[in-house]
Amino acid sequence: MKTIKTVLFAAVLCAVPGQPPAAAGEGAGMVVDEATVERVISSLVGRHGAAQEARIRRGVAQAAMFWRAEDGSAEEFESFCAEHFLADPDRLAATFDRFERAFEALGGHEVALTRALREPLDLDVGPNLPVDLLLGALNPFDHLSDDLFRSRVAFAALLNFPLMTARQIAGLDPPPTREDWARIRLAQAFALRIPGDLKQEATLAATLANHYIDGYNIHTSGLRTPSGEHPFPQGPKLISHWGLRDHIKAMYADARANLDRQRLIRKVMERIIYQEIPAPVIDNPDVEWDPVQNRVYRGGRVDPALQAREEDRRYARILDIFQVERKIDAYSPLYPTYIARQFEHVRGIPEATIEALLVSVLEDPVGADVASLIRKRLGRPLEPHDIWYDGFKARGAIPEAELDAKVRERFPTLAAFHEALPDILHRLGFAPDTARFLAERIAVDPARGAGHAMGAGMRTDLAHLRTRVPPGGMDYKGYNIAMHELGHTVEQTFSLYKVDRVILNGVPNTAFTEAIAFLFQERDLDVLGLGRDDETARALRALDVFWSTREIAGVALLDMRMWRWLYEHPDATPAALREAVVGLAKDLWNRYYAPVLKTERDSPLLAVYSHMVAYALYLPDYPIGHLIHFQIDRFLQGKDFGREIERICVQGRLSPDAWMRGAVGEPLSSRPLLEAAARAVRVVEP
Repeated sequence: MKTIKTVLFAAVLCAVPGQPPAAAGEGAGMVVDEATVERVISSLVGRHGAAQEARIRRGVAQAAMFWRAEDGSAEEFESFCAEHFLADPDRLAATFDRFERAFEALGGHEVALTRALREPLDLDVGPNLPVDLLLGALNPFDHLSDDLFRSRVAFAALLNFPLMTARQIAGLDPPPTREDWARIRLAQAFALRIPGDLKQEATLAATLANHYIDGYNIHTSGLRTPSGEHPFPQGPKLISHWGLRDHIKAMYADARANLDRQRLIRKVMERIIYQEIPAPVIDNPDVEWDPVQNRVYRGGRVDPALQAREEDRRYARILDIFQVERKIDAYSPLYPTYIARQFEHVRGIPEATIEALLVSVLEDPVGADVASLIRKRLGRPLEPHDIWYDGFKARGAIPEAELDAKVRERFPTLAAFHEALPDILHRLGFAPDTARFLAERIAVDPARGAGHAMGAGMRTDLAHLRTRVPPGGMDYKGYNIAMHELGHTVEQTFSLYKVDRVILNGVPNTAFTEAIAFLFQERDLDVLGLGRDDETARALRALDVFWSTREIAGVALLDMRMWRWLYEHPDATPAALREAVVGLAKDLWNRYYAPVLKTERDSPLLAVYSHMVAYALYLPDYPIGHLIHFQIDRFLQGKDFGREIERICVQGRLSPDAWMRGAVGEPLSSRPLLEAAARAVRVVEP
């Protein structure tokens, strides 16, 4: 088995099976051929000795892979390698320390500056101005990669530290030490050489998609039935998809009375997916809309001027991001598609491995058992929106109005929630001094969108927790989201401020921070004094995690299959993409959902998730996050929650497998959740 010290030239260039050695960019003008590489290697081995040959071969190959004509001639490449290859261990360690300090400064200021430029878009600080979108799309660091390569800083790192793919890391024997991990992560920062103008295009496409989704609100006070009734006379305004989905969930507290309301919101979702939604009803409190008959009213009458549909804007935004990523493909020799970059480079888990985990959840027979249990609890046949059944949560037995009142009493403002962070964290199980340490490093902001967390990039900055606060104070939805985001910011703070090497700050990928966030979110009632912990409560929690995982697993598969379809149809129109997404969603529904729910076929509901528009290929992190969350939650039983969360988070950005083994002593698996769900059905079966 290969070790860090024996990764050779061919292994670096052919890291992705089935992909031949590639240039670092279309028309990049490479001047370092294999003969030059061998000449440089021979010269360096002659100078530093055979004991350094493996490091020399790897480093020269890595640097050559990215060296372009504009970087200099072959002779200049040879001179650079002669000057900058470091054989002395002490000088190598000192150089790594220089890189680590510089990267914290560069990354930290990039995060802080990006956050400042985007604040009017991300935060509810008043009406947007036209200039806000321009500033939000500005990232002065988009050309940083260009500068690092042109200044040859990147080549110094590639020449001296191991650039390894996830598959190569998995084959190392013995496993990497923490010092090895730090050096691997440094080199991986230069695994892509994307031109600044393309990064700017990607930033703009992502900003426009985020802005589109952040403003995609449905004013439910304007929804009406074909008979003219207004099921939601007092609102609220709900963002798609999060608010619409969560409102369906909240209505399970009185499922019989709310069934027609749930069906109406489901119809809203379907109109959005099919792009049949009339454009004038989006974020407009001044019209009424009957989504069943798809008619828009003003002043109590159908207004013909307000009937025009949205014209596939949803799918056009997806295509904008795809087309930029296609351009980036040419500059990504190790990861030649966006799919490869997201799974192999960003997640460190092969796409096939993740797909197998998702399918294992969807195909397990316990799904039918849980569906049968839900059917009995509801006392009716299941319908498509019951993929969001929320009755296993303890909060499902508490009316939403009661929860809202409890939250407003405890946290009448966002500032009150911020001030209460030390107490919240102490109630969750953190020691008082640790709770204060965390609270002092977390800011709380009013979100314009559904809510999110933005970690700091340097140890002089704060993590930012964002949640939505409607007029009149925080409600339960906002509080529940805030608890989720609190989990993110706690992880972000521990894994930045307390990790031993700052270049290892963070977690292996987003699924892992989602897992920590789920742990906090499911303990929201404990903070309010409404939680319980007994055999039935634990069984219900397992069923809730399973049903949520099963639902989002299909959504994640849809996201993955949509991106495969995009690469198979690179010139698709928005209309063609819409038809494809709807078709893929129905195929997944008919295979994994309709037979289990025993409900209607051809539902497109899996396609409603806004992540598909604004956060390309993010969705697989949720089901994987649920699996990780459940394994950690099971491990935490009977242990000190605060102390264990800190221990787990300060591992930093190892590989997913190393992190999981360090956290709970076993690899990532769906089996613990599936077995727990099967046991739980027997505990709560009426």
